[in-house]
Amino acid sequence: MPQTNISLSAVLLAGGKSSRMGQDKALLAPKGIAMIRHCFDIAAAVCESVYVVTPWPERYQEILPKECQFVREEPLFGSTETHGPLVGLLQGLDVVESKYEWVLVLACDLPNLRLDVFEGWLNYLVNSPEEMMAFLPKDERGWQPLCGFYRRRCTVLMEEYIKKGGRSFQGWLQTVPVQELPLADRQILFNCNTAADLQQVATDNSPSFG
Repeated sequence: MPQTNISLSAVLLAGGKSSRMGQDKALLAPKGIAMIRHCFDIAAAVCESVYVVTPWPERYQEILPKECQFVREEPLFGSTETHGPLVGLLQGLDVVESKYEWVLVLACDLPNLRLDVFEGWLNYLVNSPEEMMAFLPKDERGWQPLCGFYRRRCTVLMEEYIKKGGRSFQGWLQTVPVQELPLADRQILFNCNTAADLQQVATDNSPSFG
């Protein structure tokens, strides 16, 4: 881990149905390593602990290290369906130990993540304003909520939003203070949703770890 005074944990979200891919994209390896393992390794390099939130932890236990901690994502209010990444994140944040002020949140399908980018971003967390709830990159679509940092105590605000029926990540982010993280290479945010996306990553010769 980089030497900072930031106490940091990580939550990886692996609850998507991969409907456009036709198979579990977290297990695909366009650069020779399963995408969920690549994201885990990045998170583990900068965080003291890593949690994976998923409805099916059995799928990933063999390819993730023993120190990985799984959180089984559960449906809310008696439903048989999970309710998307915002609810999944809340369930993950709820088990993160209180000693961690900040939590790195990542999707499981980001094959172009680079360690040096996250090491640089850590500097933004140092002495950050107390009211700041998240540090996230942004593009033309808006905030990129599954590739950035959240204050652990944002769970209170997140739970209030969800209890009122809110499920939109972008909608919740509009209700809390968020600061933009700089990103020189937008390919870091590229996620694999289709077979064409997978082929594009597989033919990319850039480093897979950074």
